[in-house]
Amino acid sequence: MRILIDADGCPVVDLTVGLAKKYGIECTILCDTSHDSVDFKIVNLVGEGDIVVTQDYGLAAMCLARKAIPVSQNGMVYTDKNIDQLLFTRYVSKKIRNAGGRMKGPSKRTPEQDKAFEAALEKLIG
Repeated sequence: MRILIDADGCPVVDLTVGLAKKYGIECTILCDTSHDSVDFKIVNLVGEGDIVVTQDYGLAAMCLARKAIPVSQNGMVYTDKNIDQLLFTRYVSKKIRNAGGRMKGPSKRTPEQDKAFEAALEKLIG
């Protein structure tokens, strides 16, 4: 098991690295100005049972296809049961934005979200 972090705008990099050190797990941080290149690099590196920290639903879907375990920065584990709905919601939101509509952005990150992420990651490492 390894942990791969899609670090583009990821607020839990330090927390993830700390847990990886605590449990002696290899941890790789990937970040680039070309977000797509990072996504494809992660997909090429990831293997079955690896954990991928990402907020990108498309990347999560590709990781699921590789039998990896994607988890969001808020501790939600992406699964075959929830990824289709998440991708559909992303698609609808993009259509609204392209038509000139506005979507509410994410709220300010809370300590509770960090705790939820930490608990989820420790459970996955478990």
